[in-house]
Amino acid sequence: MPKPFVNLQDVTFTDVEENGYYTSRRAQFSAGIGARKLGYNLTELPPGKAQCPFHAHRAEEEMFLILEGEGELRYGPDRYSIRAHDVIACPTGDAATAHQIINTGSVPLRYLALSNLSEIEVCEYPDSNKTGVHADLPPGRGLHQMFRAESTVGYYDRESNEAPPRGD
Repeated sequence: MPKPFVNLQDVTFTDVEENGYYTSRRAQFSAGIGARKLGYNLTELPPGKAQCPFHAHRAEEEMFLILEGEGELRYGPDRYSIRAHDVIACPTGDAATAHQIINTGSVPLRYLALSNLSEIEVCEYPDSNKTGVHADLPPGRGLHQMFRAESTVGYYDRESNEAPPRGD
């Protein structure tokens, strides 16, 4: 059984993203300390960067605790200055609860992220008009797809009006 805690000074950054504006380092350690229904990570954002696009979750609620630095929280149509010791709630919802953390300071912004883990998640990206669908079942054969909202089709699109042939 793993030790049920970790010191944030000792975590390893295993998820490193270097994609222009979306540049960050994340240490994902929840499974390593025995978490089953919650996900935790330590995120570091360099000045002027964001970890991910503006988005809203339909299944996973998130909480962020700002540890060091300062930045900006985009939340729905609003923008808020954030700093060390701020606790941010990002409940599930639609574009009204979409969120993004941006480092507007001159030093790295570090925060602890916490969320419930869902086997099926749908994310909406209001800035780019996309939807992401993520299902981790069955294990090893999950579904991870991104769609543009303008390519939405009707429920019966490409479906035959005829019964399928029998395999007798």
